[in-house]
Amino acid sequence: MSADSGQGFAPGATIGILGGGQLGRMTALAAARLGFRCRIFCPDADAPASHVAPAEVAPYDDEAALERFAGQVDLVTFEFENVPDRTAAFLAERRPTRPAPRILSICQERLREKDFLASIQVPTTRYRRVESAAELPAAVGALGRPAILKSAAFGYDGKGQVRIDAEADSATAWEKMGGALGILEAHVDFDREISVIVARGTDQRAVVYPPVENQHRNHILDTTIVPARIAEAVAMKAEAIGRHVAERLGLVGLLAVEMFVTRDGAILVNELAPRPHNSGHWSIDGCVTSQFEQFVRAVAGLPLGSIERHSDAVMKNLIGDAAGSWREILAEPGAKLHLYGKSEARPGRKMGHVTRLKRRPQRRTVRSRRKGLGSRWASFPRRPSAGGTRITSAMRRSRKAQVSTESGDRSLIQYSTVAA
Repeated sequence: MSADSGQGFAPGATIGILGGGQLGRMTALAAARLGFRCRIFCPDADAPASHVAPAEVAPYDDEAALERFAGQVDLVTFEFENVPDRTAAFLAERRPTRPAPRILSICQERLREKDFLASIQVPTTRYRRVESAAELPAAVGALGRPAILKSAAFGYDGKGQVRIDAEADSATAWEKMGGALGILEAHVDFDREISVIVARGTDQRAVVYPPVENQHRNHILDTTIVPARIAEAVAMKAEAIGRHVAERLGLVGLLAVEMFVTRDGAILVNELAPRPHNSGHWSIDGCVTSQFEQFVRAVAGLPLGSIERHSDAVMKNLIGDAAGSWREILAEPGAKLHLYGKSEARPGRKMGHVTRLKRRPQRRTVRSRRKGLGSRWASFPRRPSAGGTRITSAMRRSRKAQVSTESGDRSLIQYSTVAA
């Protein structure tokens, strides 16, 4: 039985975080600024999050340690989806756990994730379940080459993924993938990769951060560009899809939705992550409310913060030895450095990130000409369209998303623009 009745938590409460990586570290720092305490549960003694909050160091299946941890916290969340769903379910019987273990279970296994998205009419690339190397040739025949074979469970940053080209051998590809269960996905000839981050509270109110553009190197996120260089209509559709997925999950917390934008402007959802996401790190320095503060607000049942973006940004991950340039980055005007406290730099390991900001110009201050009024106002300009019609201040957009339930309708979202 779940211990979550939708209750809220005031500053002074203790948030338990499953996982000790940099996402937990930055969440704990954001929580401290709001007056919350945090405790970390992870199997690693020198995890980055344990440098900023006390940690229970034990395996995720150690029920005695989990029981002890539950007695030390008021609510529970997680900072990555490779936490076993049984661990989250065990704690959910004792403390409110947000997002719910059911959401963790969906998002940590690619087949369940893709099946869920299909069930709510969200378009993805075509895919097939593959249970053995012997089943792989038939799946490749159905989807064609090239295709991507992925481990169904516990893969991230390109781990457990194999591209199957014309010359690829099925047995070799299966062995290289390394999982007990696979998913074969049709190759997507995309124009760019984007993502949105959705926060949703206990009151079911949701906010969506603007779509950002993600560039990968060796299957690892290298650079995030804010805002994404896409048409306004595509941006609106991406935000609506993110909101729709969060609502249908029943999310309380944070959800990152990674998407492909195809060359004809269609959107295909690639993956979900029910926690803070690397592509949202820019928000620490470029937004009124960072994704980490928003995450804390959502799981604690507090009002969600403003997602107003005061700066455009380019976030670059510092991977492996790239973190050694910290001194040069600190000397660079406009650059904001974040290091994660990891003791050893290894190839492919995220050691930190740097965000470079470009302040968005404010509109000219206007003084009211009415007698007796001397008020001034200033507001941020709307995001310019990167390929669509210019949106002026004389128009406002209705971002109501209507999800079609008609058989075979994959268009998903309809939009309208109305006069102000």
